[in-house]
Amino acid sequence: MLQLSAAAAVFLGIHLLVAGTSARGRIVGMVGERAWLGLFSLVSLAAIIWLAWGFNQATAGPNHLYWAAPVWTLHLSPLVILVAALFAVIGITTPNPTAVGADALAENPDTVKGMLRVTRHPFLWGVAIWALWHIFVNGDRASIIFFGTFALLAILGTFSIDEKKRKRMGESWTAFAAKTSNLPFAAIFAGRNQLKLGEFVWWRILFALIVFGGLFYWHSWLFDVSPVPGFRP
Repeated sequence: MLQLSAAAAVFLGIHLLVAGTSARGRIVGMVGERAWLGLFSLVSLAAIIWLAWGFNQATAGPNHLYWAAPVWTLHLSPLVILVAALFAVIGITTPNPTAVGADALAENPDTVKGMLRVTRHPFLWGVAIWALWHIFVNGDRASIIFFGTFALLAILGTFSIDEKKRKRMGESWTAFAAKTSNLPFAAIFAGRNQLKLGEFVWWRILFALIVFGGLFYWHSWLFDVSPVPGFRP
């Protein structure tokens, strides 16, 4: 459990205390934007591998179970994870001013369509849904630390990105934020936007379904855990 906790602290630290603060600007000033992105990606990947290794070690040893989820929630998992996959995959393939180097998209009034009408951070909310549901259905200490790391980073990341974009982009960000929302569907419920299903590009939906289907079918092989009780491909 110590290795998992240490990996979680490092993973959160490099994102919240380095990439999410003025430290990033100082490092970029010394090494350049490309070098920073490459270095940050490598360190993040190493931290994720460490997290996964620590999680496997923690689940193999003493691992306190805080609650046992009802069986019906396990059967509901595919639907919840499908929603997470739709958010994440459609989100990451949709042009978005919140992405790195995409500030100029906020100037285009046609940018806010499809998934961006639902939330301006679809990928991060997809990760949050995936992580929070895994915490709920697992209920053990290792899962709370492992998946909680991703949930915490995803949710805090939405606020961090908003603040950085607001400071850098000024009025263009204000106009974009006024038509969108961080919390999914909040702008729609508030009357600042409306859901238009026809704007969801078919290939993005298909891609999300393929990703979900692959993870569902090979979940037992990849993670040694069946996605639903009794399913073994």
